[in-house]
Amino acid sequence: MVSKILPLLFLPFAAFGQATTQQFEPYSGQPGKDVIWVPTPHVLVEKMLDMARVTPKDYVIDLGSGDGRNVIAAARRGAQALGVEYNPDMVALSRRIAEKEGVSDKAKFVQGDMFEADISRATVLALFLLPDNMRKLKAKFLGLRPGARIVTNGYEIDGWEAEETGKAGGDCVSWCTAYLYIVPANVAGTWRLPEGDLRLEQDFRKLSGTLTANGQTLRIADARLSGKRISFTAGMARYEGQVKGKEMSGKVSGRVSGSWRATRLPS
Repeated sequence: MVSKILPLLFLPFAAFGQATTQQFEPYSGQPGKDVIWVPTPHVLVEKMLDMARVTPKDYVIDLGSGDGRNVIAAARRGAQALGVEYNPDMVALSRRIAEKEGVSDKAKFVQGDMFEADISRATVLALFLLPDNMRKLKAKFLGLRPGARIVTNGYEIDGWEAEETGKAGGDCVSWCTAYLYIVPANVAGTWRLPEGDLRLEQDFRKLSGTLTANGQTLRIADARLSGKRISFTAGMARYEGQVKGKEMSGKVSGRVSGSWRATRLPS
């Protein structure tokens, strides 16, 4: 009789042991600390990386990296990439997938809070976050080096004008739109040109202001700022150039032609 009872007694313990060793499997809609997890379609992941023009020279970061698909896809393109994810089970899963894909040398994952993460090394951010999350992160985004690219899935960054909007094709049926932003140089303030002073106001990449030269104050028009590239029209002259810290320079055409250079004045 004992021999018949023992298997029944041990069956629950065996089943429990199997359950505890079962690998973690995420599911769409899984709750998290700041967002629920919904996977980005793989076709949109590739579209996002295409829009950001990711190359092996890039350092890509995903905040709230989930199962790591953005990071792993970037690593497949030769980029160094980092995923910051609060759920330790997701981190472990991402590492297993990266190992299986043969990119664990380039795709790294850490457990952490997206709002506390150091993103200063990023040349590209590939994100799927809620608008409120991105509003809280805007100051950090602006702290990135001019020219850094931010590509987002589904949601725009409030108050910022995207450089490009892209849609994934193929069999993508939901979460198929991405938005690209390029972090602009900070040019707000007064700049001294040989012919006068250029005063600029800035709202992300939107510019307004005046150029005071030869006793005239001209309002600038058709002003554009993309990363370090700047262009604007003042009067009959078109200025195009690059921002390099406290200096910017380039070519001027129209009423006059040649080169121009400006130096930022102390505020």
